[in-house]
Amino acid sequence: MRIAAVAAHFGRDVEACAAKVEAIAADARAQGVDLLVFPDATLGGYLGGFGAVGETGLPPALAADDAVFARLAAAAGPAVVCLAYREAHGGRFYNSAVCLTGDGVLGRHRKVHQPAGELAAYAAGDAFTAFDTPLGRLGMLVDYDKTFPEAARTLAADGAHVLACLSAWPASLTNRAPRLVQDRQSRLFDLYDCARAAENQVVVVSANQTGTMGRLRFLGQSKVVGPGGDVLARTWAKAGLAVADLDVAGEVTRSRLVLSHLRELRPEAYS
Repeated sequence: MRIAAVAAHFGRDVEACAAKVEAIAADARAQGVDLLVFPDATLGGYLGGFGAVGETGLPPALAADDAVFARLAAAAGPAVVCLAYREAHGGRFYNSAVCLTGDGVLGRHRKVHQPAGELAAYAAGDAFTAFDTPLGRLGMLVDYDKTFPEAARTLAADGAHVLACLSAWPASLTNRAPRLVQDRQSRLFDLYDCARAAENQVVVVSANQTGTMGRLRFLGQSKVVGPGGDVLARTWAKAGLAVADLDVAGEVTRSRLVLSHLRELRPEAYS
């Protein structure tokens, strides 16, 4: 299987974002990519800064059945594509991810864990559920979700061999480093990606925004991580694709041959 994580910037113009998704998907398909993961806030961009929603305005809100998703499903063709948007539902708004292929929607996720700056813009989701795709069982995490080990563990326990992590992860606002690679959030972003993969012995496909939005400077650093916690492909701060070829089922099975973290759990000791 060929897997790719996107590093790119997405702004407020949904039409421009959709066109960018189509162009990147076409390029990825030409490279033989089977699974393509976009960053958080793919359609309409992210917030402008924690506690500063007004700086760039709120991202446009889309219903889950908006026509743009049929358009992007067609762009996905035989590939499996994960992307994110601000969802409007029942008078509330969610930071949501959707997994598409040419046949339609395969799965959805609403971001559960919220940093303080999101509380005015989004309601919280309430579940982590894996789902079947033509490429195997997959689960999605949005941004801050991956900070919490229980989120990834729940998806792995539900049978996911691949975790798609869609992020708009910025550099530190309180302790800026002169270079992104030296930033505290840069270190944590990489640490969480590798730890979640190794803890659960799964493949993590981590996509992140680049560029800036209001006060936020996004890290990039998209990557594909193997079930041993090893980075198989990555980008840095600039836009690009992190592409890796691997036998997901084979690698996950091999990583669990001697030590199987899920099988050897002792949940009775955690209560």
